[in-house]
Amino acid sequence: MSNEKKKPADYVSAGEGFNDITLSRPATIDGAKVSTLRMREPIVADQERYQEAAGNDASREVVLFANLCEVSPDDIRKLPLRDYLRVQASYGLFTD
Repeated sequence: MSNEKKKPADYVSAGEGFNDITLSRPATIDGAKVSTLRMREPIVADQERYQEAAGNDASREVVLFANLCEVSPDDIRKLPLRDYLRVQASYGLFTD
């Protein structure tokens, strides 16, 4: 087994205006098993909503990612931490 850490390129495929995120294992999203999440590219209004939202940074980030992936915040909350980190990395690719 390799101790090599995966890089975003290993699990994020960039498209025009979106990223497809390969999950470490299938997750139940909106009642269906999925192995990838699609995150759309954020727009300025998304950042404004994030800044204006109530709650702590972690809760606001969950809501932001749910909006960008067009799933419920609860679906994001149910992801294993490994996959949540993949979602965070995908978001980071849009800010480079």
